[in-house]
Amino acid sequence: MAPTPESAAFLAKKPKVPPTFDGVDYDDTKALKAAQDSVIREQWIKSMMARLVREELGKCYYKEGVNHLENCGALRERYFELLKESKIRGYIFQQQNYIPKS
Repeated sequence: MAPTPESAAFLAKKPKVPPTFDGVDYDDTKALKAAQDSVIREQWIKSMMARLVREELGKCYYKEGVNHLENCGALRERYFELLKESKIRGYIFQQQNYIPKS
């Protein structure tokens, strides 16, 4: 059975670091792994949000029929915005090309 969003199991898996490599000590393996997991988690969340909007858009197209261009415009625009960031790219590029803020 999957944990509910507010359960202790869910909160234990939730990353406690922001999805960036800002301020991460690369010699500290735990901190580096936590940052990597957080970056991947955020990318998966964006991907799943795009997926949910796409499914709703498909339902809207099917329900509205020939009027889908008028009645599903808001979902279509939302999907196009989410589509820009929905690809899961991983963390290697961000990790290797990180420029610290000075």
